[in-house]
Amino acid sequence: MDWARDGQDWPNRAHSRFVRHRPHRWHIQDAGSGLVVLLLHGTGAATHSWRDVFPILARRYRVVALDLPGQGFTQLGARQRCGLDRMSQDIAALMAGEGLQPAAVVGHSAGAALGMRLLRDLTQPPHALVGINAALENFKGMAGLLFPMMARMMAINPFSASEISRWLGNATGVESIIGGTGSRLSPEGLALYRTLVADRHHTDATLAMISQWDLDGLQADLPRIDTPTLLLVGDMDRAVPPATSVRAAERMPDAHVEHFPDLGHLAHEEAPEAVSARILAFLDARL
Repeated sequence: MDWARDGQDWPNRAHSRFVRHRPHRWHIQDAGSGLVVLLLHGTGAATHSWRDVFPILARRYRVVALDLPGQGFTQLGARQRCGLDRMSQDIAALMAGEGLQPAAVVGHSAGAALGMRLLRDLTQPPHALVGINAALENFKGMAGLLFPMMARMMAINPFSASEISRWLGNATGVESIIGGTGSRLSPEGLALYRTLVADRHHTDATLAMISQWDLDGLQADLPRIDTPTLLLVGDMDRAVPPATSVRAAERMPDAHVEHFPDLGHLAHEEAPEAVSARILAFLDARL
């Protein structure tokens, strides 16, 4: 993604800055004051995913959102560092380098798994976690074998990212994918995703992330995660089964699940005010 070309109308652009912290060059959005709340988007997204949640939370907290390595406007510096553990280590190092100590982490989908792994890697663990349609389980059955294998094959083919971007960037590709998650987005939201997936580098980094992702270690750690955790679930989610959060909460000492019956995987983009209200109520009671 090119900031001069693609960032002209990027949501919350006035709060964006770029930080070189090895091995990546990070795109960060930073607004508000007080305790730090870190926002982590899901696989294949970027800071735009928080476009409406970000300013609401920034009325009460200092909110920091970032693009994951290689996605959005963060430039990937080391391709082998796109898995859960290494990505968490690099985000923790970035936070330390910037003098930021998150009091809470809010993550969507794979970003929720990252938030849980950051409990181990941050210099001081946060006091609260929020997961929105948290992707906390590996793909089941044959999909668990085929999807990572396909991602690995595509990740080593230099032409695959361009081909996928070309397919997804057409008039119906993004609409089909978003609709498949159970969410309904505005034309603005769809256009932002279309900009992302049309970029070969963004798509390539997304494939690298998928190919390196493994949640076995995190699954084993769930019973030891005693940080107060709120898992928000869109019951219409067709990307991550709502039961995933229910099963996780049952294994965690201090976690509970709240449901949005009419929302899908991108619940925070569909209903940012309602989702933000739940997040703020939870954080205000614990920070």
